[in-house]
Amino acid sequence: MTSSEKRSFLARVRAALPDLHPAERRLGEFVCDFPGELASYSAQELAQLANVSKATVSRFVRRVGYENYEAARLHARIERRTGSRLFLGGHGENSEEASLASSIAQNKENLDRTFVTISQVEVDDVASSLLSARKTWVFGFRASHPFASYLQWQLIQVIENIVALPRGGETLGEHLVSVKPEDCVIVFGLRRRIPQLSQIIDHSVQTGAKVLYLTDEGEDFNKSATWHFRCQTQATGPLFSHVSVMAVCHYLCMRTIELAKADGRSRLRSIETLNEKLGEL
Repeated sequence: MTSSEKRSFLARVRAALPDLHPAERRLGEFVCDFPGELASYSAQELAQLANVSKATVSRFVRRVGYENYEAARLHARIERRTGSRLFLGGHGENSEEASLASSIAQNKENLDRTFVTISQVEVDDVASSLLSARKTWVFGFRASHPFASYLQWQLIQVIENIVALPRGGETLGEHLVSVKPEDCVIVFGLRRRIPQLSQIIDHSVQTGAKVLYLTDEGEDFNKSATWHFRCQTQATGPLFSHVSVMAVCHYLCMRTIELAKADGRSRLRSIETLNEKLGEL
């Protein structure tokens, strides 16, 4: 594979823009703004959207390094699943009311499509394992970091030994070296994923710890993890929707608290008592 073939779809288009003929450049600029259109539509449909001829579309994809339109569209589809938020934007947005309605509908669909793949047995299994673990490690990088922090913040209500990583000034090795077979490891792998994620999972699995991998739908199913929950993050605009990710986190926390029973309620009461004394209510 040549260096040009390794470049992203958008990088290829941007690199070619200065040398394109006017109609091709107009198409290239349109594609840069709305790359998801190429991923979704036929060559004829894209030509109509960009107000160019179908022949211009054919010349354009060859100029940016693809054998044909289908090869370019396949590359764009792959990047839509795993990469740039630009692929979520669409040409010709509707009214604010329609956008709100479509956003709500998309989030409802994301929730339905997410939870149909996650069984009650799996959630209970994760919750029970968290409650019995010696220590729980929660890893989250980039967009995943706030979700790791949220999950740790909620689960600490009933789980005493839980930590969210990474933390400033610390290396991964300083923590991974302490993972034991009786531990639970939760790894968030939302776009964009860092290369070390697979190594974190592999190391945790090798120690004998139970691993929950929580990702978006763009990640292939990880067979080495004990559980892999994939959340739908499709959106009507240029940002991924994380409603289903938060819903999974929320339900997992609620179910863990429920299964903690008397011990969990005792810890919660003690926390609330101390919060009252400290004036933190």
